[in-house]
Amino acid sequence: MSTPAAEARLGAGRYIESAEIPAGTITTAHELATADGAKVYGILRTLRGARTVVSLMHPRQDLSHHVLVPELLARGFAVWTQGTRSTNNDLSLIHEQALLDAAAGQVFLRDQGFENLATLGHSGGGTLYAFYHQQAGLAPADRLRKAPSGRPVDLTVADMPVPDAAVFMAPHPGQGALLQRLIDPSVADESDPLSVVPDLDPYSAANGFAAPGTPSSYSPEFIARYRAAQAERIARIDAEAASRVASADEARARFKASQDPADRRASLAPRVLTVYRTDADLRFVDPSIDPNERPYGSLFGRRPDLTNYGLVGFGRLVTPDAWMSTWSANTTNADFLRCAPGVRAPTLFVELTGDAACFPADATAMVGALGAADKEHRRVAGTHFGGPIRAGAPTGASLAAAEIGGWLAERFGA
Repeated sequence: MSTPAAEARLGAGRYIESAEIPAGTITTAHELATADGAKVYGILRTLRGARTVVSLMHPRQDLSHHVLVPELLARGFAVWTQGTRSTNNDLSLIHEQALLDAAAGQVFLRDQGFENLATLGHSGGGTLYAFYHQQAGLAPADRLRKAPSGRPVDLTVADMPVPDAAVFMAPHPGQGALLQRLIDPSVADESDPLSVVPDLDPYSAANGFAAPGTPSSYSPEFIARYRAAQAERIARIDAEAASRVASADEARARFKASQDPADRRASLAPRVLTVYRTDADLRFVDPSIDPNERPYGSLFGRRPDLTNYGLVGFGRLVTPDAWMSTWSANTTNADFLRCAPGVRAPTLFVELTGDAACFPADATAMVGALGAADKEHRRVAGTHFGGPIRAGAPTGASLAAAEIGGWLAERFGA
């Protein structure tokens, strides 16, 4: 678990120390080719005789050392951790391409001879795997052929094995839905990270913000106005992204007719969006809104009034294609509630009671939307990344691992 000194830093609470990998674990690294010719990488850790493999994947993060890896191995399950072609890179993350990456991993594991394939989606990995289950469960001809921007990404040509089980731990509702909750609507000028509309500033005492570390209290009127303004800012960025995509498409069409290198260059120019201030969910500092056991602060640390202005944040630099595929609640296909009916394999949903990304009402709605006839909703004490609720308490990750291990063993043995 993290130390008191680490907890005091900006961005603290995100990394949880994990147990040792069990003795006898066989670890191999693999390069895989996707259906569209990209290369992705994964690590397989297994034990002799393991029949069930659990896949951990996130659209944006490297999960090679995820805290659940040793926990699952200790319970007799093989573990596959895999990146996408956009690991640690928000800039060009196309969720439809990430499904091709996930498919390559599932094909590899099937070909390794495992009897049971289980996906485990934590945080953003939850929506990624819900999206994968949804598309994998369709007849190939019914799958998506392009990303929301119109960029060709053909899932109809991919071998997409349907996993035998789905586990979700603290899944948030999708990158787009999450960003709409986190984005600061008080940005007055998209080119100026310090510009502020005072009446919408979430970190202003005039609007209900208290001293950092002290619970704030926002009025129902401010909350309603703030959330409406968040949706309006997302819509404005949507319009700008669509305009930039259209400019590239027009240049591409011109080049087909003219063969002019200037048109070709114009079609390739990335036209990157810069999205400032995306750490501003009112619930981070006002625990009375959608209450649970979460500590004060955001996913990035204990001072969202500061991290909101920093470099680290969701969707900070992003191409228009990636914005439309991943970060816009209005255009993304990767939305948990929309994908959940397509998750029909036996499903376990583990809610962490101190989560600051998946709140109790979210968890209830997500479980209700899942299409599986065999589904369970369990709650354990912990924070979003698997930390303890309070000093000296068991980590949320260890409590979740016990639930996950027991649930898998009931269905597949160990």
